[in-house]
Amino acid sequence: MIDDRDELARTPAHDLALSCVEAGIDAARPERVVRDALTVEGDQLRIADAVIDLGGFEEVVVLGGGKAAAHVAAALETVLGDRLDGGVVVTNDPTGTERVTVREGDHPVPSERGVEGARAVREAADDADEDMLVLAVLTGGGSALLPAPAGDLDLADLQSVTEALLEAGAPIEGVNAVRKHCSAIKGGRLARAAAPATVHTLLFSDVVGDDPAVIASGPTVPDPTAFADAGSVLDEYGVDAPEAVRERIDRGVAGELEETPGADDPVFESVRVHVLANGRTAIEAARGVADADVTPLVLAAGIEGEAREVAKTHAAVAREIRECGDPVSPPAVVLSGGETTVTVDGDGRGGPNCEFALSVAPSLPEDAVLAAVDTDGRDGASAAAGALVDAETVDGDGAAGQALADNDAAAYLDERDALLRTGPTGTNVNDLHVLVVADDE
Repeated sequence: MIDDRDELARTPAHDLALSCVEAGIDAARPERVVRDALTVEGDQLRIADAVIDLGGFEEVVVLGGGKAAAHVAAALETVLGDRLDGGVVVTNDPTGTERVTVREGDHPVPSERGVEGARAVREAADDADEDMLVLAVLTGGGSALLPAPAGDLDLADLQSVTEALLEAGAPIEGVNAVRKHCSAIKGGRLARAAAPATVHTLLFSDVVGDDPAVIASGPTVPDPTAFADAGSVLDEYGVDAPEAVRERIDRGVAGELEETPGADDPVFESVRVHVLANGRTAIEAARGVADADVTPLVLAAGIEGEAREVAKTHAAVAREIRECGDPVSPPAVVLSGGETTVTVDGDGRGGPNCEFALSVAPSLPEDAVLAAVDTDGRDGASAAAGALVDAETVDGDGAAGQALADNDAAAYLDERDALLRTGPTGTNVNDLHVLVVADDE
């Protein structure tokens, strides 16, 4: 799974960190997750604790999008076989399927081919009826991969307002409030299009807290926001939105446009939601590997914040383990996950996991190792999944600090053979951090 693994595993601590990363990613792969979560016996499809009578439907289709959507669709084909009639998903990581059509889109910047793919998903939902079972597959990256401009809006409008919101520092909840009210799919609109079909949503969460309304901007779940909330976000953050966006939101506030469906909308009476995998899935698998050799400790599965600042806490934990034996005695493995962020001031190459690793390296005690990866195999603007570092990664000449200032952590780490490369992994369940503190004896 990890390129050049033998060269990277130069000590037992490095090898253990790599094994934990590999186990975490592997546990969140769709083929494994779907096989464990879904079973078919006779006419009964079991999804976790839900039992569905397939005999009650004339058609079963898969609709959705996200980085892992094609791999989930392929796994569903394996489980359901000829009981699956078709469908369409949009992804930037295609794989072979026999029954479900895979359309390619782009991430993180939405594209016209993503618009075309989203249109195909929406049209398939429009064709659904009460005799159809829709398995809605939604994974991380779905917001960008399912751009569906509503009304008179076009792709450029969506790109412009999203960029402006992010540059203004609007929180993800605010960004989503605007995006949902500019979309023909997000904010429960896909569920509305598919009604009166029965919809079971299968989620691979890349969101801390696993809120279905946030994952892929919630195409099949109630939207807790309204046009008025979207307008307030634009006003509060002084966003210069495209005229078409502002006009649409103003019309919505005035009651001239239909709201996104809320929790009391009857379209959700036939909708169920299942979180099949999340960051905890990867952490628990990594803990299982660590437990065979050392004492594992899960620090947290929902860490958020500036990557380089969160990293300092991990360095402090490593030193505490080495110096005081708290909260566990060495040898130990400390695991965490979540979604750290980067404030971009420079124009370098990197991502939150590369910045996390580079920030922590100078403060690691001797014989401690840290791996930080994005489980989808691509960390921000780098071509790597993340990095593997120790106290010797940084040489102390000030170049590491400059790389962080320039947001060029990946380039610095690449020169020191510290990047972890996996290629697209077929899954996406947040970041995974593995800190190994070896016994100093």
